[in-house]
Order: sequence, then C-alpha cells, then structure tokens
Amino acid sequence: MKIAYTPKFVRLYKKLLPALQEEVDYKIDLFQKDPTIPSLKVHKLHGKLVGRYSFSVNYSYRIVFTYLSKEEAIFHVIGDHGIYT
Repeated sequence: MKIAYTPKFVRLYKKLLPALQEEVDYKIDLFQKDPTIPSLKVHKLHGKLVGRYSFSVNYSYRIVFTYLSKEEAIFHVIGDHGIYT
C-alpha cells in the first residue's frame, strides 16, 4: 500500500511524543503490509467524515484516511477522538 500524507497530518505527527511516534510508525507499517489486519480496526466514518476511513493506533489515537485506489491511501489527520468533531 502506497501512502501519501497531508501537511496537516505531518504537522500533527511531529507534535506527538517520540514513544507515540514509534507506535504510529509501527501501525502505519502494518497498514502498508495489509490494511485488513483486524488489530487496526479499520472502519468507515459517518457524518461529516463520510467517505473517509479510520484505524486505531492505540486505545486513544486514530488515523483518518481516504483510499485513492486499492493500492493507495492518503492520511489526513491523526489524533484522539476529537478529530472526529
């Protein structure tokens, strides 16, 4: 899976603590290998984020993304549940 990052995603990522950045990197690597891995909990979003998807980094943090094709995705934002509002 090829991944592109929005400037907002990069900005938010850089603000994370180093330990959390490592966890994010690990989950992104898993997503690149196989986005259907159950531990990622990939799911469609609804409401104002309809058409986008999300997966879990840990209990609190999520990554919101859009599939561009079966082999490409763009990551929009990373954060806690507040990113959904």
